[in-house]
Amino acid sequence: MNTSNSRSPKMVQCAPDGVIVVNKPAGWTSHDVVARMRGIAGTKRVGHLGTLDPIATGVLPLMIGQATRLARFLENSTKTYEAVVRFGFATSTYDKAGEPGPESEVSLTPELLEQHLAPMRGEIDQVPPPVSAKKIGGVPAYKLVRANVPVDLAPVRITIEELELKGFDVDRAKINVRCTTGTYIRSIAHEWGKALGCGAHIEELSRTSSGAFTLEQAWTLEALQALKDEGRLAEAVLPLATLPPTLPSVTLDEATARQIRQGRDFHVSPFRQSPGSEFIRALSPDGELVAIGEAILPHMYHPTVVMTTE
Repeated sequence: MNTSNSRSPKMVQCAPDGVIVVNKPAGWTSHDVVARMRGIAGTKRVGHLGTLDPIATGVLPLMIGQATRLARFLENSTKTYEAVVRFGFATSTYDKAGEPGPESEVSLTPELLEQHLAPMRGEIDQVPPPVSAKKIGGVPAYKLVRANVPVDLAPVRITIEELELKGFDVDRAKINVRCTTGTYIRSIAHEWGKALGCGAHIEELSRTSSGAFTLEQAWTLEALQALKDEGRLAEAVLPLATLPPTLPSVTLDEATARQIRQGRDFHVSPFRQSPGSEFIRALSPDGELVAIGEAILPHMYHPTVVMTTE
């Protein structure tokens, strides 16, 4: 009989490469969610596609494993939000987490609110909040603010594709926003309050989509932990072959797939390609992502990102 106290090493379940869409809880930073997901996914190779403020909830796509190499194709995408703006005072962070400023009397109407929303639609220059990750001389602005160093951030050109007033009740308004990457919903609220002369800040914020990733696809951290415990974490992963979702794909024969893995350019039949596609997903015969190809000639692509066979 074997009386040894030695035990077999515990197998760590790792999530397959791909994207997991997390429904970020309020009070967590995006870094907190990444750290938690590294434990759940069993890998350090986890990155996020655009931070969410600690008070915010909603869509936070996380890249797992080799999906981190596709970040540049995924991160500069349109995002949508739902927010509740409270009028009557501004705060130091432009949201409810900050120090409140002086209170003002609120006397608003939907018509007045709409009048001051209109100038913020379309392509505009927006000043980021002082308490933000924008860098000044290589230092995040929020660190300078905490050190009592004056912060003067330059305006950033953004596009507000949709800014809709969805409801209003005395001193609170609900808005829906569709905007480009780099937009601060907090700044929209702050500038709105300034224009109205009563101050305002974000009270609630939820990201409902980030590019092709939606709230309907999102998992809570508790649900993901439960899937891992049941050995079913792969069910939450959007596989590499589907990424980036906005790019057309082409399935190639095995010989061509091998050549692509060696860095060789590849030809795509015009009958199997979306016209004018700058990038394309090259798939193997069994549906695995081999590479992202970049157009160099009509119907000819160079593998700009090649997936490794691990």
